[in-house]
Amino acid sequence: MFLDGDDWQAKFRDFRTEAWRLETLPQYLVPQEAEEFAAFKAGARFPGPYGGSWIDMVRARNVGRVHIIRQPLSDYLRFEFERYYQHQAPAGEDIRILDVTDRPNPLPDDVGDFWMFDKSTVVLMHYQEDGTQISRELFEGEPADFIEYQRIAVAESVPFLEYVKSE
Repeated sequence: MFLDGDDWQAKFRDFRTEAWRLETLPQYLVPQEAEEFAAFKAGARFPGPYGGSWIDMVRARNVGRVHIIRQPLSDYLRFEFERYYQHQAPAGEDIRILDVTDRPNPLPDDVGDFWMFDKSTVVLMHYQEDGTQISRELFEGEPADFIEYQRIAVAESVPFLEYVKSE
């Protein structure tokens, strides 16, 4: 089943205990971000404050993610860190970084991006090689492997704010 529109939004509206994401790509091409991303590459900065419905949600609910990265950071990752993560982490989103620059990735090579809701519903995020989203697919199997991927990713990563202090 492919998720879009209200079916997709309902996942964030209706989860009970946790929404969690694994991000594996160095770039995501999101049409809504194109103008800000271009401005960032031209030298614009986003010191904050940053608000909106996402910040409101992470202040009130349990939302987390681990982003697997390699140095040097892509332009997009530098943008994502400044535009989003530096504001979302202090607001309550558990953002963690798994830097695999100088070590093996502890997750299997075929693990891609996904969202997991309440450790029971998994949505696979499909992208083209350049980071353009193709689709979101409701995973129909048991979530046990994804729960284990989350456990490993969290255990092997560091909090975003700690990671950027050490850069």
